[in-house]
Amino acid sequence: MNNKKNYERSDLNTEKPIRSIKKKRIESYSIYIYKVLRQVHPKIGVSSKAMNIMNSFVTDLFERIVNEASVLSQYNKSKTLTAREIQTAVRLVLNGELAKHSISEGTKAVGKYRSSLDQRKYG
Repeated sequence: MNNKKNYERSDLNTEKPIRSIKKKRIESYSIYIYKVLRQVHPKIGVSSKAMNIMNSFVTDLFERIVNEASVLSQYNKSKTLTAREIQTAVRLVLNGELAKHSISEGTKAVGKYRSSLDQRKYG
């Protein structure tokens, strides 16, 4: 047991390395928020408290939009959330100009995604 690695002894007197415990992954939007911050203001940083607030904000907004889209899909007697339900939910949850910008960015992202799928399929 003088080696640098941790070993345990078994009944057969053979040494096995102890397995390391994996850290539980914490899901967060912080890397995406940071990437957007870099695009908008490359020289500005963000504190961990501010990042936690932004992460909570994005999580809350996501939950509101998904809940509204879920209600809309139930009205239509459908079990599938489509881009149309998400778009309508964004219009209902967000106000005026923010909703318009969000919808245009979302439409652009969906179009980019679909074109990448077409390139893979026919590519």
